[in-house]
Amino acid sequence: MSTLANQLVAAEREDIARAIRLLLAKPLITERSDAAIFDIIRRRQEPLTKWFDYTCGWSLVVESRRGYARLLKIRHTLDSSRPARRLRSGRAPFDRRRYILLCVTAAELLAIPVTTIGLLAGRVVQAIAADPALPPFDTTSRTERMAFVDVLRLLESYGALQVLDGTTETFVDSEQAKVLYRVDATLLMRLPAAPIGPSSLAPAPDQITDRFDDLLHSLVRERRYGEAPTHTTTGAEQAPVSDTQRNLWLRHSILRRLFDDPVLYRDDLSDDEEAYLASPTGRQILRRAAEQAGFALEERAEGLLLIDPDALATNTTFPDDSSTARIAALLLLEEVTGPAGGTTPEQLSSAASDLLRRFPQWAKAYQSTEGAGRLADDACTVLADFHLIHRSAGRTLASPAAWRYRVTTTPPAATNAPATRSASDNTFEEEALW
Repeated sequence: MSTLANQLVAAEREDIARAIRLLLAKPLITERSDAAIFDIIRRRQEPLTKWFDYTCGWSLVVESRRGYARLLKIRHTLDSSRPARRLRSGRAPFDRRRYILLCVTAAELLAIPVTTIGLLAGRVVQAIAADPALPPFDTTSRTERMAFVDVLRLLESYGALQVLDGTTETFVDSEQAKVLYRVDATLLMRLPAAPIGPSSLAPAPDQITDRFDDLLHSLVRERRYGEAPTHTTTGAEQAPVSDTQRNLWLRHSILRRLFDDPVLYRDDLSDDEEAYLASPTGRQILRRAAEQAGFALEERAEGLLLIDPDALATNTTFPDDSSTARIAALLLLEEVTGPAGGTTPEQLSSAASDLLRRFPQWAKAYQSTEGAGRLADDACTVLADFHLIHRSAGRTLASPAAWRYRVTTTPPAATNAPATRSASDNTFEEEALW
C-alpha cells in the first residue's frame, strides 16, 4: 500500500506540473481540441486552481460539462508582443481593423445561438454603421471579407464558434458563401481576462484616444490589493492599504512576470519587489512554485529564468527557423553582442544587408532597396520580444540573457583540423556567463 500511495502521489504531482505548464502556454484548453489534456485539468482542478491563485493571483475556470478550461491571466504592464494572429501560413498579427471586427463580431454573437456567415456579416455591418467612430464595414471588398474570415477563424480556434456546415474561407471569394455556425456564448464571455468590464468605464468617445493607456490600466485593476494602481517606469505598482495586501501584491507581481515572460531582470523590479525576492520567504515561495510547476530555476546576478525541460510552457521558441525574421534575429545577435556601447540602426542595417548579399536566394521578401532596414527592424522586434535586447539613446544593446546564444568555437585538435562550432554548423551553444 505504501508503494502504491507513493506512486499515486508522484502521478498527481506530474499531472499538476504538466497541466500548469500547458495552461501557461495556452490559457484556453477545450475538450474538443485536446481531450487528454482537458481530462487531466478536470481531474486535478482543485490543486491547479489553488496553485494559480496562490502563486500568481490568476483564476482558473474549469467547465467540465461545457468542455473547456480558461486561465484568466492578468498583467498590469502593457505588452503588445503577443497579439492575436491570423491563422494562415504567415501568422501575421492582427491589425487595428481586425481587432475592431473581433470586438464587434463577438458582441453580436452573444445574442444568437445559431447563425450563418451572411447574417452575421450583416449584423456587423449595421453595428459598425451605428458607431460614428468606426469606419464602415464593406462586405463587397475582398480585403474586408478576408479580415472578417481571419476573425471568425480565430473564434473557431477558441471553440466559441463551431462550423456546422460549409467552410469559413469560402467567404473570401464570395459574399454569397453559405456557412452555418453554432455559437458558444458562455465560452465567448470567458475570453476577456480583464476583471473590470469595459462597459463600466464608459468614457466619452472624444476622450478615448487621450486616455487610452489609463483606460487599459483601469480594466485590469484588482481590488484585492487595495487602492488604485500607480504606474512607474519599472512597471505597475499598487498602493496597498495593509501589509497583507502589500505582500500579496509583491508575490503576485513578481511571479506573474516570471511565469509569463522569457526572462525576469532584477533591473525591472521595484525596490520593494527586489527586497521581497531577496527575503527568505520570497526565495522559498519562488523555488517551491518553480518546482511544483516542473521548471528548472536559474538564478543569476542579473535576473531569473525558468527552463521547461519538456518545452510545454511556451507557444513560441528561440532559436527558431519558422520565419525569416527569427533566423535573422539569431544571426544578428552576434552583431549586437559585439560592441560594448551597443549598435546603431545603421550598423544593424549594414549587417542585415551583408546577410542578404551573402545569401541572395534567402529572404526574398527583403531583397529590395529598403529590405535590409526592414529585416533588421523585424529581427530586433523578435529579440526584444524575448527580452534579449533593449534600446537606449538610439542604440540597441544586448541584455544579459543574449549571451546564452553567443557563438562559441572549440579549439583546433592536435591534427591541426580547422576550428568548428561546439555543435553543428548551424547551432549556437549556450554560454554559462548568463
